[in-house]
Amino acid sequence: MVRPPLTAAERERGRRLGALLRSARGDRSPAEIAAASGVSLEALRKIETGRVPTPTFFTVAALARALDVPLERLAAIDEPAEGSLAS
Repeated sequence: MVRPPLTAAERERGRRLGALLRSARGDRSPAEIAAASGVSLEALRKIETGRVPTPTFFTVAALARALDVPLERLAAIDEPAEGSLAS
């Protein structure tokens, strides 16, 4: 099965997710969060850098739990930025 190419919006959403996760991690190391979440260190690095812009729900949920970030906050990356015009 061939995966369709990601859209620019999906890639941008992945970059926003990665930035939010890095910010939530604070001064904790990626290895610490990987161990606490059960997500591999390599997967976490790829998500944080936007190379995996569409991680699975269970991966995101595990990271949210390890980072003590509500899933609603992570879901909000899909909402239009403050001050942008809605169609």
